[in-house]
Amino acid sequence: MFKAAVVQASSVPFEPQKTAEKAAGLIRTAAEEGASLVVFPEAFLGGYPKGSAFGTVVGRRTDVGRAHFRRYMEGAVTLDGPELALLREVVAETGVHVVMGVIERVGRTLYCTSVTLAPEAGLAGYHRKLMPTGQERIIWGFGDGSTIAPVDSPLGRIGSVICWENYMPAFRQAMYAQGTEIYCAPTADDRASWAPTMIHVALEGRVHVLSACQAIKLGEYPPFYREDFGMQAADEDYLMRGGSMIVSPLGEVLAGPVFDTETILYADIDTGVGRASNVDFDVCGHYSRPDIFNLTVNTTPMQPVTFVAD
Repeated sequence: MFKAAVVQASSVPFEPQKTAEKAAGLIRTAAEEGASLVVFPEAFLGGYPKGSAFGTVVGRRTDVGRAHFRRYMEGAVTLDGPELALLREVVAETGVHVVMGVIERVGRTLYCTSVTLAPEAGLAGYHRKLMPTGQERIIWGFGDGSTIAPVDSPLGRIGSVICWENYMPAFRQAMYAQGTEIYCAPTADDRASWAPTMIHVALEGRVHVLSACQAIKLGEYPPFYREDFGMQAADEDYLMRGGSMIVSPLGEVLAGPVFDTETILYADIDTGVGRASNVDFDVCGHYSRPDIFNLTVNTTPMQPVTFVAD
């Protein structure tokens, strides 16, 4: 049994170091409340560009949009950069495991990534979003199967499935098959329909689901960003309303959903509940039909360029 925390807060858009410093304070707060695991929203470090078009329409891009993308890229992080180094220090200091959504820069490509930080291991694992949703495909690259493994920890097996990846049945099945017990769902989806999705996942996989979404207002973005909205929104309007929550393997909502405020949700997690409930249902065991259905998962890293020596 341990206490988990889900952070519902705003990042500091285009300011990854300031966001990391804010996250460090939130981790310390959760640790003081007894949390052993803290889950942050999708794209917390680097920012989720809700509502931005980056100057794109079908068949045309603009110089203003390219400049906007350059600023967004400059606000992304690398896995070995100073922002995550700060968070690794805080994790070691507090003894807390952290799952953090970041915008990761690899060369000239951005990925929407979830990193798992552990007190002794530092960067214990990372997962790059397999399928950016809608217009996210303009600004983010596609992850591959090499980053979908859950992370072993003293708390249980921690897996990360980002936002609408949760609507990919084959990916969910792959996560269950790898023994995921603590199913983290960093997201930018603040709609009312998200809560039943999280309940379904918890029941289907017999996993604890921890879903974290930002609560952030338009006025927290810089002026150049707000120009995309014209007169359609006021600075006090929420671009993302939150809706973070924690669900048990039996579908019981343990905390949340909460909207229109920054907060930290807490719940006690007993991974034995999921194992006990497998007497009813084990989606990758006695309730599967491998004689009829079979899933093959490619976990080979996909390299766009391979150099072969003579």
